[in-house]
Amino acid sequence: MIGLDPTRVPGPWDPAPVVERIAAGMARFAEAGIGAETCLVGLDGSDGDPDVDGGAGIVAVVTAALQRQPWEVVVVGGGIRSTEGLLFERVLNAVHRSAPQAAIAFNDAPDTTFEAAARWLT
Repeated sequence: MIGLDPTRVPGPWDPAPVVERIAAGMARFAEAGIGAETCLVGLDGSDGDPDVDGGAGIVAVVTAALQRQPWEVVVVGGGIRSTEGLLFERVLNAVHRSAPQAAIAFNDAPDTTFEAAARWLT
């Protein structure tokens, strides 16, 4: 699952509920005996500022995670999809290049990642 790290999204807000929902969504994979990983990136500038470079640093982090092993499905979270600028486009192209065999899925919320992936798991 590729998504934004809620603890590294700027703004005056409490990321704890989103962190909990991500954990709940990922726990569903363990309950089903399916291996899964998260690749959470920040918009705090440490992985590339999407306002400056279109998220190039973030894409490098995502690409490295995708190249670690073959993936059957890659879920792209709503935070990535709703980010302004080139980030969503660049992440999708990174998935296409680095995991061409993988299905691409989209969750409705952090705790529906399992359902999104399950639609494409064989």
